Amino acid sequence: MRILVVHSDVGADARPDDLDTLTSAEAVATALRAQGHAAALAPFSPSPDDVRKTLDAFRADAVFNMVESVFGQDGLAAIAPSIFEKIGVPYTGNASAPMAVTGDKPLAKRLMRAAGLPTPEWAEPPSWDDLDDARTYIVKSATEDASLGLDDAALVRGRASVMARAERSAGIHHGRWFAESYIEGREFNVALLEEAGSMRALPVPEMRFEDWPTAKPRIVGYRAKWDEGSDDAVKTVRAFGLEREAPALARALSDLALETARLFGIQGYARVDFRTDRDGRPFILEVNANPSLDPHAGFAAAAAQAGLAYEMLIGSIVAAAHWRR
Repeated sequence: MRILVVHSDVGADARPDDLDTLTSAEAVATALRAQGHAAALAPFSPSPDDVRKTLDAFRADAVFNMVESVFGQDGLAAIAPSIFEKIGVPYTGNASAPMAVTGDKPLAKRLMRAAGLPTPEWAEPPSWDDLDDARTYIVKSATEDASLGLDDAALVRGRASVMARAERSAGIHHGRWFAESYIEGREFNVALLEEAGSMRALPVPEMRFEDWPTAKPRIVGYRAKWDEGSDDAVKTVRAFGLEREAPALARALSDLALETARLFGIQGYARVDFRTDRDGRPFILEVNANPSLDPHAGFAAAAAQAGLAYEMLIGSIVAAAHWRR
């Protein structure tokens, strides 16, 4: 096949998480070529005419969608599959609707709560209803991914502190911010991969905080993800083996991830992030309908645990797009 790898239009001075999109796109193109496909890269333009011209120039059979942001905003990533749908070209990953809905974290939480899926309590501006002065919250972007704005100071207690932190974050990073109850416990994520029309849960990793200072919040913040030499990055360690150590918990996390995928109409691939509280009860934090495909990132690591080398993983994602056609 002739596959065009379409990625976010990222400048050379972009943040590390945005530059990762380019690295991942190069890795995907290399994997496609190794499987015998003709592959090329192109930045995304939010214009159906521009996209059609780019596809025609390459004579593309399909698009490998690597668009994680539009105009530098993660919350607009759903524009890309929407345009691919309009043009009628097969593309990998999720459709525009689940991408848009899961990309709005408070909206996704409302839908999960309505469906009976466990997710931490939360509050949004402008009313900030139900904030509890005795509770610790983590203040997060409503639409941006990659732990943007997450550092130790994102954990605050009580209404006044929540509102002050949200206002400060909006002033620096712009956009909407909300507060989610902080779950003090273990952190897991479940990678989901479509095979022959059905979603499959891959082996479940735990993010462990090794040699972590007692007073330091246990969060995988921006530095942990994107500053490889930092203590935060070195001391957050991905560990597999939950299926052997605690099979009931592994099944519960996988089942919840698959139920979440059904709720949102997830296709292709995705990742669901969890925390378990001190009693071992799981809570869904977020649904990432467009997780990183960097060969060294978590999704590829989970696939490797399932016996899928990186090229095989990329091939499975392409096969799911072809099957949907």
